[in-house]
Amino acid sequence: MIGWLRGTLRARQAPWLTLDVGGVGYELQAPMTTFYDLPTSGSEISLYTHLVVREDAHALYGFAREAERDIFRALLRVNGVGAKVGLAILSGLDAGTLTRCIAEEDTARLTTIPGIGKKTAERLIMELRDRLPASSVSAGVSLPNSEGATIAIEPVAEAVSALVALGFKPPEASRRIRAINEDGLACEELVRRALQAVTA
Repeated sequence: MIGWLRGTLRARQAPWLTLDVGGVGYELQAPMTTFYDLPTSGSEISLYTHLVVREDAHALYGFAREAERDIFRALLRVNGVGAKVGLAILSGLDAGTLTRCIAEEDTARLTTIPGIGKKTAERLIMELRDRLPASSVSAGVSLPNSEGATIAIEPVAEAVSALVALGFKPPEASRRIRAINEDGLACEELVRRALQAVTA
């Protein structure tokens, strides 16, 4: 099991990022909450990781905070919730908010996440009630501040791609991003505002 990696951030296009560890390039998928914290490409970062082994592939997932990885692992144990839905949940809600949603049985907030219907939300609450780590409410940040971060491709296009990866249909993803009528925003901020509009 690969539990932690430290290396140089080489590329980022949500939900994918490439980490150079001693000359070996690791491709990882990460939730948008982790992308918000990524520094400029070429910087050294540390990520908590989880490896999913399938018959046809080995998939590696990266997280800025240990509590997010713990929640991701808990989500994978919920019937009907796979890695893609787990990433969508952690992209739409930070660890503390998700913990509060589960504790308060807030199905309305959970169903704003793409791929989560009422039955799945109820199942999440029922199965995660006693599983989520207490540390998820006050998770510490392990990545450098993202001030001055640059992005690999045009922000609007990358933001649309990120929403599609989270489960939105391409036309809806494009509409939500272009509805943010403000120039000069980075991809992460565009995605953050689009997701906030969904949950508002």
